[in-house]
Amino acid sequence: MRFIMGIQFSSLIHGREMALDEMSGRRIAIDTFNFLYQFLSIIRGADGQPLMDSKSRVTSHLSGLFYRTVNLLEAGVKPIYVFDGRAPEFKHAEAARRREVRETARIKWQAALERGELDEAKKQAARAVTLTDEMLDDSRALLDAMGVPVLQAPSEGEAFCAQIAAAGDAWAVASQDFDTLLFGAPRLIRNLSIYGKRKYRKQGWILVNPEMLELEAVLKELEIDRNQLIILGMLVGTDYDSGGIPGIGPVKGLKLVKEAKTLDAVLEKTGWTFDVPAKDIFDFFHDPPKADYNIEFKAPDAKKIIEILCDEHEFSRERVETALKRIIELKDRQTLESFLKK
Repeated sequence: MRFIMGIQFSSLIHGREMALDEMSGRRIAIDTFNFLYQFLSIIRGADGQPLMDSKSRVTSHLSGLFYRTVNLLEAGVKPIYVFDGRAPEFKHAEAARRREVRETARIKWQAALERGELDEAKKQAARAVTLTDEMLDDSRALLDAMGVPVLQAPSEGEAFCAQIAAAGDAWAVASQDFDTLLFGAPRLIRNLSIYGKRKYRKQGWILVNPEMLELEAVLKELEIDRNQLIILGMLVGTDYDSGGIPGIGPVKGLKLVKEAKTLDAVLEKTGWTFDVPAKDIFDFFHDPPKADYNIEFKAPDAKKIIEILCDEHEFSRERVETALKRIIELKDRQTLESFLKK
């Protein structure tokens, strides 16, 4: 399973904040695993415990997925949820390392609980997030009942999202990972899973808004091409060479790719110590596995949604029905039929 990480480009590139209504009427390809990890990390109690039903089944992901999707649909956004497929072979070592990180965090979480240190417990609990097959199956079933498209990627979800957006079948990709730009997504929207939340920064508490980055604008700002952007990501550290090359941060990496320009020339200056050949990673970003797809929006099945959330997982029936009315009626701005025809 994927652990949220991605390239640390925040010090180099900045998008622009945007309002949700700017996405109204547009299709957004969503990196679903990224969203689910966000929900599992954030929707927790003071002690770090996720939401659960009476059978001790985690429901934080379903809560986040349902109410966030309702908000998007109500705003006129057309979400397309893309699930990860089989990760490339060269990611297996990194996946094993991340499992160890999660297990260490789980142990620290329990230890912090025993000491009564709730802040530390919650922090470690967020790092111990695991996404199970049962959670994925429940998520697919819920989204299908909500009538939004659910697509299966042949490999990495954000790569398939980028393919859909590059083909013009989605306006942008929603993910927290800058990797999405390396895969060629024309637009990346960050914070869509957590917009409206309050977050603490040095300047105090701020309200999180969606942030959009456009690939062409990023390349122009950095004065490089997409090949160089991929190389820069590899130097800093992607999901396939965690941590990147020691001693090279975003600023130094950018200087290197501008001077050396090509992968071979850059590696002559830096060396490469990872088991995975650098060319394999570069080629994967440039040309990941592709697949055909069919995007179809349907009317929500209220009965099935209530069955999944209320009957099976004990959500508040009143709250779920209230949320359902919002997307079925769409606040009289448009009928559901006209929404689906767009």
